[in-house]
Amino acid sequence: MVRDALGVGVAVGLSGFAFGVTSAGSGLSLLQTCALSLLVFTGASQFALVGALAAGGGAVTAAAGAFFLGVRNAFYGLRLSQLLALPRAVRPFAAQWVIDETTAVSLAQPTRRAARVGFVVTGLSLYVLWNLTTLLGALGADAIGDTKAWGLDAAGPAVFLALLAPMLRTGTERAVAALAVLLGLGLLPVLPAGVPVLVAALAAPVVLWAHGRRNASRGHVREEER
Repeated sequence: MVRDALGVGVAVGLSGFAFGVTSAGSGLSLLQTCALSLLVFTGASQFALVGALAAGGGAVTAAAGAFFLGVRNAFYGLRLSQLLALPRAVRPFAAQWVIDETTAVSLAQPTRRAARVGFVVTGLSLYVLWNLTTLLGALGADAIGDTKAWGLDAAGPAVFLALLAPMLRTGTERAVAALAVLLGLGLLPVLPAGVPVLVAALAAPVVLWAHGRRNASRGHVREEER
């Protein structure tokens, strides 16, 4: 479990190179780039912010897109607060590490103790490496060149999907995942950055509602047959 958590931290932490390069290319200073990784520490929101700035968007528009993407972490926190049951004094500090990867690793563990260890190991390794590679990427932006050629921007999503896939055991869970993907990808061209992610979250209640109606309909048919 510790090995898996470290693997996630290292694999995703390398994406900090891509962020550092992208941020520097968008016109942010070294201090601003490093401050984003230290204080925000949620890769999707950081990339959305600097990507919007690089495309010529205003600061308010860029911040709004980053905010929408960051909202999902609040929902992660609701689930992790029950799973980890950390002391109140620790929760404000742990909140900084509530992101996609720590949530996925924690939820994959069989016990609360294992979930806590997975959360801490993933959060610590990822936070340290993400900030280190952000610094290196910002310093060496000119030398690194196009991050797409390195594939670093795809490391985070790839690791998260690899963790999520084994957890989709039932047909209902797979249906939720499939609908979320369709909503997220389908709405990308027409909605502001961050909004498709929030809309994709509606997949769960929609599928559960449809599942409930189907079960109720089957029950009604059985009663009539009797």
